[in-house]
Amino acid sequence: MLDLPQQFHTYKGKKIAIYGLGTETEKILEELKAEFQIIGLLDSFKETGWLYGFPIISINQAVKSGITLILIVARPGSCRAIARRIGETCKKYQIALFDIRGIDLCEKKKIIYHLNDISGSTKKEVLQKILAYDIVSFDLFDTLIMRQTLFSTDIFEMVDVRLRQHGIGIEDFSKKREASEKELSKQYAPDLKDIYCYMKETYHLSDLVPEMAADLEWQIDYNLIIPRKEVCELLSKIYKCGKEIVILSDSYYTRQQIIKILKKCGISNIDNLFISCEYGTGKTQMLFQKWIDMSGDALKIHIGDDIVADIESAKRNGIDTCHLYSGLDLLEQTGYMGLWEHVNSLSDRIKVGMAISLIFNSPFQFEEKENMIQIMSAYQAGYLFFAPIISDFVFWFHRQIKEKKIANILFCARDGYFIKKLYDKLEEDSSSIYFLISRIAAIRAGVADTEDLKYVEEMKYSGTLKEQVKERFGIVSLTEKKELKDYAQEIFDRATRVKKAYQAYIKKLDIKEGDIAFFDFVAKGTSQFYVSRLLDQHLKGFYFLWLDKENMKQKGLDIESFYQSEEIEKSVIYEDYYILETILTSPEASVLEFKEDGIPIYAQETRTEEEICCFQQIQAGILEYFQIYLNICPIIEINKELDECLLSLIHKIKIQDKEFWKLRVEDKFFNRMTEVSDLI
Repeated sequence: MLDLPQQFHTYKGKKIAIYGLGTETEKILEELKAEFQIIGLLDSFKETGWLYGFPIISINQAVKSGITLILIVARPGSCRAIARRIGETCKKYQIALFDIRGIDLCEKKKIIYHLNDISGSTKKEVLQKILAYDIVSFDLFDTLIMRQTLFSTDIFEMVDVRLRQHGIGIEDFSKKREASEKELSKQYAPDLKDIYCYMKETYHLSDLVPEMAADLEWQIDYNLIIPRKEVCELLSKIYKCGKEIVILSDSYYTRQQIIKILKKCGISNIDNLFISCEYGTGKTQMLFQKWIDMSGDALKIHIGDDIVADIESAKRNGIDTCHLYSGLDLLEQTGYMGLWEHVNSLSDRIKVGMAISLIFNSPFQFEEKENMIQIMSAYQAGYLFFAPIISDFVFWFHRQIKEKKIANILFCARDGYFIKKLYDKLEEDSSSIYFLISRIAAIRAGVADTEDLKYVEEMKYSGTLKEQVKERFGIVSLTEKKELKDYAQEIFDRATRVKKAYQAYIKKLDIKEGDIAFFDFVAKGTSQFYVSRLLDQHLKGFYFLWLDKENMKQKGLDIESFYQSEEIEKSVIYEDYYILETILTSPEASVLEFKEDGIPIYAQETRTEEEICCFQQIQAGILEYFQIYLNICPIIEINKELDECLLSLIHKIKIQDKEFWKLRVEDKFFNRMTEVSDLI
């Protein structure tokens, strides 16, 4: 059991404040008031009144009173959010800020990428322990299932956004929603409709329809929920061993809604449900006793993630327990893997929540001695590392097209192959074109004078001059000349024919009048420069990263870049964009030029079937992320710093997929082949 007087003994006799107005606070006050000088209660919304015999005060009043400690009585996720609000004030006035588990919330946690500093159980150990009991109860939220957002209270903000979209704007909606639940929970365990009815009446919200708001919150939350697969598999094994299985959960959802959640997550074999709102009491109150009354003397064990609500409350009722870490628990143990300082908005919290749902979906991170955090597949690598930054680029690109009202979009091969797939999810009636191009194809058709040859020659080829002339210009020479300019006439004559064939291909495309948005991922602008000679329309380039910007501006290129030059100096993207280019590609080989009738001629494929399959799996992971993020995020805000932090995890998290490590970065224009393993 938590012994708070002993845990915080250095503050005995000193002025402290308790943060939180829930029912658990009442018990904490009883435990502390004899030995601590409690000057009041703090809350994120309420700053006046009395509760449990103590005044409710503001943070400013707390500071003026000379307190030495603020003790937060809340769940871990809420603690972190509260610490973000008042942490700087606590540091400024040297006020200690702890949660009831003894975690210093002002201390900057060391960022690590392993779990060596935390002890936990393996699946085998948990199963062996559980099999000694007749009835096994599972907590639901954060134990059997999890949400794809950082904090459960993020749902309130999502509801607020959706209500505003329906024309219902409620000031401080999230705080009022949270405060309503807390107030009602002091009397009994409410259901969702009860909470919104109380909220409507208390805050005189004439526009709020409780039934509609409750249904909206339920639908939003339902879309966020996914199973914790290995815990669900454990439940299934226990059931097959003949044990009775119970779900015991604090929830404002009805029995029918909980059953729907279980069905969505593939959880069956449940013998009984004990839901707080159905019994009018929660786990820290009488819910465990209700279970005992109904189940008799059978040996029981409860499995859950919350130290207070699940573990301490069950033990207080004489029930044995098994603690499993939530995804957020594990993330906090790693110092948020460096992500926290980049989280500024709801969309950021959703991104991090989606990352947790992958990395820490399983609480059984203790199967290996090293306790290294790891992912198992190329698909997961796509979802975790690459999807956030690629998604934000596509959102940026989409906004540029809308703002500038550009009707024509050319997604350049091969980087544009997958980007077009994502873009078309945003614009289902998009008339965008996947445009067959490569630097080699553009140069073969576009070179016209010695200045062009000089420009091409400055981009050093890894091979002999004879090999360069063959690969870059398609000229097979029987003799090797001394300089590239010695081949000038052959190159120009051939370019005339190649250009005509290329234009035959272009005529087949449905390009409308007006400017053309020209997508390239990371480039100097070589392809755009030479393609502009094949078209009569203006090309407006939109790149992820524009290389050699200052020199290329002299060629009159019109290009906007997702990453600006000044950002690159502080960014990791310059080091990692090569990896991104490896996976943003097409299963087709690179195009070299065209036949007279506009039929493409491709280079010989050098990638293996395994490599192609691997990057397609990565793309599948990115696409899955993109679709989920679009579905659950009500307001999309671009945060490149957070994206980069997630991308940089590729250097810190172990990737177990052997095929991923066999990927190669192919650049036929420079005649280079780089192993992905050399880049990571």
